[in-house]
Amino acid sequence: MKKEIITICGGLGSGKSSTAKQVAEILGYKHFSSGDFFRQVGLDLGLSVTELNIKAEKEPDIDFKVDEKLRNMRQSEKVVIDSRTAYHWIPESFKVYLDLPPEIAKKRILNNLKENKLRQESEKVFSEEEIYTKMRERFESEQKRYFNLYKIDNTDKSQFDLVIDTNKNDLSEVVALIVSEYKKWIAN
Repeated sequence: MKKEIITICGGLGSGKSSTAKQVAEILGYKHFSSGDFFRQVGLDLGLSVTELNIKAEKEPDIDFKVDEKLRNMRQSEKVVIDSRTAYHWIPESFKVYLDLPPEIAKKRILNNLKENKLRQESEKVFSEEEIYTKMRERFESEQKRYFNLYKIDNTDKSQFDLVIDTNKNDLSEVVALIVSEYKKWIAN
């Protein structure tokens, strides 16, 4: 049974949060960012997001806390969730994957750092080279943890209802495409 939930996954810097916020706004849905939730957990512990990822490799309770929140959202309706695992926890959702080459992602993340206070506090890096290094470390940590904990590979695009290259489409095009395809999906 389909749910009125859109889950947006993708690589670092692919535009998950920006896209999810705008899709939610257009549809009149709520928005939840597991990345922001994870960052806040880190800040509460006095850790950068990279430090929290490393700690989570040894302490699975950190991921379980985030994932429990996502699993509980399965009972929700009319919500757009940006998360690397929500598609797994909410299989009845409209599952979107945003794809972007890492070289372009690092520039986007640096630009976002200038505007996003939570990211500034939680990332604790400011040069493109530091960003790229931390991105790779974070991505590798997450992939390892998700596979070890749940046997999932969130980069396998065959698991998604819609895959969009965010390098070839700007934000407004990505948002319009998701809204259009979601409306078709939910109607069938």
